[in-house]
Amino acid sequence: MNQQPRILIVDDEPFNIDYLEQELSELDYEIVTAVNGQEALEKIKETSPDLVLLDIMMPIMDGFAVLDQAKADSAMRDIPIIVISANNDLKSVVKGIEKGADDYLPKPFEPRILHARINTSLERKRLRDQEQLYLQSLEKELNIARDIQKEFLPIEIPSVAGWEVAAFFKAAKFVAGDYYDAFILPDGNLVFLVGDVCGKGVGAALFMTLFRSLLRATSSAEYFSEGTEPVSYSPATRIGQAVSITNRYVAETHERALVFSTLFVGVLDAQTGKLTYINGGNEPPYLLRADGSLEELRPTGPVVGYMPDAKFKTGEVNMGSGDSLLVYTDGIPDTKNDQNEFFGHDRLKDFLKQGDATSEQRVNRLGSELENFVDGANQFDDITIMALKRL
Repeated sequence: MNQQPRILIVDDEPFNIDYLEQELSELDYEIVTAVNGQEALEKIKETSPDLVLLDIMMPIMDGFAVLDQAKADSAMRDIPIIVISANNDLKSVVKGIEKGADDYLPKPFEPRILHARINTSLERKRLRDQEQLYLQSLEKELNIARDIQKEFLPIEIPSVAGWEVAAFFKAAKFVAGDYYDAFILPDGNLVFLVGDVCGKGVGAALFMTLFRSLLRATSSAEYFSEGTEPVSYSPATRIGQAVSITNRYVAETHERALVFSTLFVGVLDAQTGKLTYINGGNEPPYLLRADGSLEELRPTGPVVGYMPDAKFKTGEVNMGSGDSLLVYTDGIPDTKNDQNEFFGHDRLKDFLKQGDATSEQRVNRLGSELENFVDGANQFDDITIMALKRL
């Protein structure tokens, strides 16, 4: 709000404008005037007043029409409007308030009441302006946080000869607790993972960066080799130590936070099609075989980061030509529409059987299916999908 509050007086009678100006002359207000509703809207756009004193019965455009247009315009709707009118029957008063007037004073009015109503309206405007500045600052900070968080997700999915790999990610809020990653090891194998930190908002987003960074570092076992010669680990050993180190570190170091993550991490031998994986309490990925049959890769251990001594087994499966894998977080089956229906696992299975598609087409089409299902309802949870297909 301006240092000197600006008040717009709208009345078609010059006497009424003069009288109001006199009443406010001893106060530190900047006064702007308009003689009809159309001019009032123009002055509001031009001068951005802090308060409008509005007559109802005017030529060209009456006060009710001004209220309709001002409250429908996002640039004007937060400006307080006090109606001052000789038309003070109850029906008109109710109509003015319903159309968004902050107050309604009959003519003739008591000056002290006018001053009190003006002070109250200007104070509300000042507090509202402060709130908007705070929200704008908060939105700016959240945008910065979102941009930083993007740095913890892969810029692009690596290309693997003979395979299609694609991902889809959509945060429910500015920042997310979901995460995913995919990278090629020196031996040519592909490491990929999908995870979901418990909770929502900034707290989950902070721990998402921790989980993802720990898993990336510990999955690249070469970080821990003491000699100059690269150390060769089997896929099971590699992801086993990665998950165990991450689990113990989070559970012991951040014990008070009571934070954990569901996780699916796999190492894919692109030559043989052998997939070695750990499913730590995540939704079971679906393995769609080329013949149309569907398999689930069930959990092989608990969630990661909750119990320091948790044990995680590895699973193995072979993917043949035409086989596809869909890894996802619980934001997909838990997506809910306005009818309180969940997307669920049955719809997801039916979706997977709807003909062949590339991995990129599949994840994008599933994202569209979820958007169509909610049909405008608010997204409750983060959505993360990763798809692999052997050509």
